[in-house]
Amino acid sequence: MNPAPRGTLTSGTIARFWSPLAATWVMMALEGPLIAATIARLPEAKINLASHGVVFAIAILVEAPVIMLLTAATALVRDRESYRKLRVFTHGLNVLATLMVVVLLVPAVFEPLFSGLLALPREVADIIYGALWIYLPWPGAIGYRRFIHGVMIAAGQTRQVAIGTVFRLAAMAGTAFALPALTDLHGAWVGAAALTTGVCVEAVAARIMATASIRRMLATSPEESGTAAMGYRGILSFYYPLALTSLVALATHPILTFLVGRARDPLESLAVLPVVHSLSFLFRATGLSYQEAAIALTGNDLEHRRPVGRFALRMGLATTAGYALIVLTPLFEVWFEVVSGLTPELSGYARIPSLVLIPLPALSFWLAQQSAIMVLRRRTKAITMATALGVVAIVVVFPVLAWGLGWIGATAAFVAFLGGRLASNLYLHWSEKR
Repeated sequence: MNPAPRGTLTSGTIARFWSPLAATWVMMALEGPLIAATIARLPEAKINLASHGVVFAIAILVEAPVIMLLTAATALVRDRESYRKLRVFTHGLNVLATLMVVVLLVPAVFEPLFSGLLALPREVADIIYGALWIYLPWPGAIGYRRFIHGVMIAAGQTRQVAIGTVFRLAAMAGTAFALPALTDLHGAWVGAAALTTGVCVEAVAARIMATASIRRMLATSPEESGTAAMGYRGILSFYYPLALTSLVALATHPILTFLVGRARDPLESLAVLPVVHSLSFLFRATGLSYQEAAIALTGNDLEHRRPVGRFALRMGLATTAGYALIVLTPLFEVWFEVVSGLTPELSGYARIPSLVLIPLPALSFWLAQQSAIMVLRRRTKAITMATALGVVAIVVVFPVLAWGLGWIGATAAFVAFLGGRLASNLYLHWSEKR
């Protein structure tokens, strides 16, 4: 069940295996700009964009316990025993993540957090509360989908993973276009419904397409797979650093949202935050998709480490150049004002943050390659430490820029974000060399 080839690993082989995963992530990255553009064209765009930015940050945070199931399934599922045990583990995590949303919906929790701690305007808080109800199926669908996708990648079914994402994008886009035409829902509610519908449809499609691979997995004994059996304690020991990593990493967006809300020009900054983030994510997504491909192709003995690393370097430079082409040319106005629907005023707030993020796509490929090596070496705690260091850097840098120097919230946020990512990369580089 291991797709890593024997002998020489060529760039063409890597590209054929990885490109469907890259297409999957790019399609997912298109969701953000599409949703933001839809909300920007509906009534009360500024308030709903700000509400969407906050509630989506919360939705991303509550999926943190399940997000690394893709990596875990890719690395661990090789036979019927490992499949069944990780499936049970997945269901438990999905229940836990869903309960996190339920807790947030309790008024005694919601009001002190959103109206008190975050100090959000009443109209924004009310929109967020309704959107959280719509996001209730989100974490469970995400967790199950990522587990199944990991099984498919381990079986070499990367093309089917991409096909499932086509279903997701179609369902999301159809919902985003239909609801404004048929209802008068808030823009942030339309965005939440579209995203939730998309992930639910993709989870179902993934399970259907993975049927044959799952049958083969269930017919393979641990002796036939040649891998040592891993119990629940072993799975937990392997997984909890990854889960902690995703929790810390995904907490970055809510932390920045909280900080931006208390910095200069908060409403404008919150409005452009998801739009700038969506554009950068569109180019970073291919780097994020590379981690599972690198895990599958590098080999348990790291025999293909160099060709996989060289490919990551070339793709990192290419995606950074593509992102720079947009933010450094007149395509900037085309993207932010024509495609995303921002007013010239809000587009002005987005310019400097967009320029700051130019190195980020290359850093994403570097981080994916480094993380894959650590996973294969079973040194997942190093990934957690790198991610935690990145968040610490953000928390340190942002107050200096926003509150000390008086920078606009969005600009301070993305400068701090870039600094945090660079800190993570450098820590993993040092850890790997050590």
